Amino acid sequence: MNRRLTRLAAVVAALLVAAGCGSDGDDPGAAPTTPSAPATSDTPSPTPSPTPDPRTFTLVATGDVLLHERLWTQARNDAGPGEEMNFAPQLATIAPIVQGAGLAVCHLETPLAPAGGPYEGYPTFSGPPQIATALAETGYDACTTASNHTFDQGAAGVDRTLDTLDAAGLAHAGSARTPDEAQTITHVQVAADGDPVDVALLSYTFGFNGIPAPDGETWRGNEIEPGRVLADAATARAEGADVVVAALHWGDEYVHEPNALQTELAPELIASPDIDLLLGHHAHVVQPMENIGGEWVVYGMGNLMANHAEPEGPKAEGLLTRFTFTEDTASGAFTVTKAEFLPLYQTYQPPVEVLDVPAALAGGDTGTATAARLRQARDRTTEIVLSRGGAAAGAVPLESP
Repeated sequence: MNRRLTRLAAVVAALLVAAGCGSDGDDPGAAPTTPSAPATSDTPSPTPSPTPDPRTFTLVATGDVLLHERLWTQARNDAGPGEEMNFAPQLATIAPIVQGAGLAVCHLETPLAPAGGPYEGYPTFSGPPQIATALAETGYDACTTASNHTFDQGAAGVDRTLDTLDAAGLAHAGSARTPDEAQTITHVQVAADGDPVDVALLSYTFGFNGIPAPDGETWRGNEIEPGRVLADAATARAEGADVVVAALHWGDEYVHEPNALQTELAPELIASPDIDLLLGHHAHVVQPMENIGGEWVVYGMGNLMANHAEPEGPKAEGLLTRFTFTEDTASGAFTVTKAEFLPLYQTYQPPVEVLDVPAALAGGDTGTATAARLRQARDRTTEIVLSRGGAAAGAVPLESP
């Protein structure tokens, strides 16, 4: 081989060595490769997703709206120009609490009359429709309507009542205008941090004072049947309800202690994974709050608005309850993390109004009630509310704003 070819071969060999093209990967003449730099403690880790804050909201509930004639007279006296009646001033002292709730639920016990009347009191009620506007102005979002007076004015009374609530922007549950409405669960979307909370509202009564269903249409009012209540709650949950609240019109009138139906049925219903809170009405006097298995039962909240023939006794005393629901972000379930109660008092002498009892005593504005009478209402209500272990379970007096 001549010198030129020998030099060319040497150059080619050198280029092959430089390129790492030896006979195999272990060729000591192969160019070394540079390994990837190992991760060090200074290498930034991926940013974890922030844990969302739990959603939370408050629910306020009150007792019976039972429209006696004395309330109409006061509403006429409080009416402004062009108004026939205005019930809102009678509720003014509790409006800040009601308006501050995420969801406020009233119990409209009586059917409503046409505008202008005629109006009727006991025993077959037909109340002024202006009450619906007043309830909405006070801050209520929904009303339960299943009661022993649901059929007092027949099918027309049921239809008129629900039409009036619709016009006032109030959701409702417990009675129906059509079979389809009777099968429809009431869902209310409640504002909370993040996505709104879906609250389902159910309502049932022990009976209708012996008044038959209008035209045999039994679907017009919901009766307390445990199987039906549990099935409706399960449907509500399947439809996406985060919280299910059942309102029950039950108990013995004017008796503070829960009766057998209440004490037997409450544990069965509240044990359901589909029911989160039970609210009671009908007794017209305050009944206890009880925590059963970690969930709350309010057996009876007395009256919100009423003027009975014997007004100065316990029938003039009512209860406002407020429950704080908080989400478990891991499971998505909501539980009550705070249970509060507020004694109320309905004055009898004009001007008729509902008093926030602790606020009235603290501020000295007791209306036409005496301070001594309000202290009696406060003490009796507190004793009854806590008589079934409520204090040990965490029930506390609500502090007025």
